[in-house]
Amino acid sequence: MIIPGEKGPRNDIDIYLQPLIEELKQLWAGVETYDVLRKENFYLRAALLWTINDFPAYTNLSGWSTRGRYACPCCAAQTCSQWLYNGKKFCYIGYRRWLDENHSYRF
Repeated sequence: MIIPGEKGPRNDIDIYLQPLIEELKQLWAGVETYDVLRKENFYLRAALLWTINDFPAYTNLSGWSTRGRYACPCCAAQTCSQWLYNGKKFCYIGYRRWLDENHSYRF
């Protein structure tokens, strides 16, 4: 689903997602469906596995803040961040820690 508009709904995205959430709740519990091939009814169940979105949308959907000291949703409390006093913002300095010990970019 692509939400139209120049500025987007921002924090009011729940208005757009409400019908989707209601359908997902129904599909999680199961919906009686007819199978034409077997000519019998069965309960269809479904779940949402993932969404594709940018970081501002991730903030609205998950509630995880993508700003500040713990901005990385994967690292959480282990995010390597440092406050730059002159720049008045956070700098994320631990991005090289996943490289091999002898990798040239690590130094």
